[in-house]
Amino acid sequence: MAPPPGMYWRVSHQKLEELDKDNRLWWGANGDGVPRLKRFLSEVNAGRVPQTLWTYSEVGHTQEAKKELIAAVTFPNSDVMFDTPKPTRLLKRIIQLGTSPRENAIIVDFFAGSGSTAHATIALNAEDGGNRSSVLVQLPEPLIPDPPRDHKLQTIADIAKERIRNAGARLSSETSLTAPDLDTGFRVLKIDTSNMKDVYYAPDDLKQLDLLGHLDNIREDRTPEDLLFQVLVDWGIDLALPIATESVSGKNVFFVDGNALAACFDSDISEDLVKALAQRNLLRAVFRDNSYGSDSVKINVEQIFRLLSPSTEVRSI
Repeated sequence: MAPPPGMYWRVSHQKLEELDKDNRLWWGANGDGVPRLKRFLSEVNAGRVPQTLWTYSEVGHTQEAKKELIAAVTFPNSDVMFDTPKPTRLLKRIIQLGTSPRENAIIVDFFAGSGSTAHATIALNAEDGGNRSSVLVQLPEPLIPDPPRDHKLQTIADIAKERIRNAGARLSSETSLTAPDLDTGFRVLKIDTSNMKDVYYAPDDLKQLDLLGHLDNIREDRTPEDLLFQVLVDWGIDLALPIATESVSGKNVFFVDGNALAACFDSDISEDLVKALAQRNLLRAVFRDNSYGSDSVKINVEQIFRLLSPSTEVRSI
């Protein structure tokens, strides 16, 4: 029996025969699988506190985990595969021991890999009606070997996002009757530099011709969504809160969790828009510093809110 292409024997043929004679190899359920080294429970616990034993029949194994991953993600080429992905049955058991369905638990995985933790969290919620959520952290490490340039999966983080998206869709379909309110949504956030332009000059070093370049303090490549999430971070607002967009007085306005925050980063902000927002009894409101239609509007913003909604905290960025 030869090893699969791209793999090699870890021990010599003679050592393999010795291990087999000593009943140290497992050849799969039908006896025709790839040999794997056995570890007996008496050896694992030798000289130590007895451990809990979870068999593969209870919590799965690596081969099962690979099949789950392949079912959820179409890989850019056949050589791209994680060596030791975690089976969702194992992660569900761990999460189940550490949480209860109704406590709004947050499961954090700082080495997300293929996103199996999020997959398991959603699957467990579907089973017991829980409302757990998960936070995954993963560097955008390039896949090895390099995938085709036009393929949508270029990094490990891309695989995690694709898996969560597809696994969530499948679980929603499979549990539409038993868990109709299953939450499979997720939000992707990336660490980046500040949205604000860097200012390297002291006031005395600036020339008059340079002033025009400092009229706008926002970097040119930033979107309104970029500005919104910086505001959420600065204000300490939960990044997972629902966000809706609405046209108010002809301008696009973000509303976070209803009235927790309203943000408008469009240009030519008018007093009509400010008054319309002030009448909504917002907790917070934010605008772009150079977006006001005139100096009078900029001056009157705080006065309008003070008159119509004095409890609203107003900022400009």
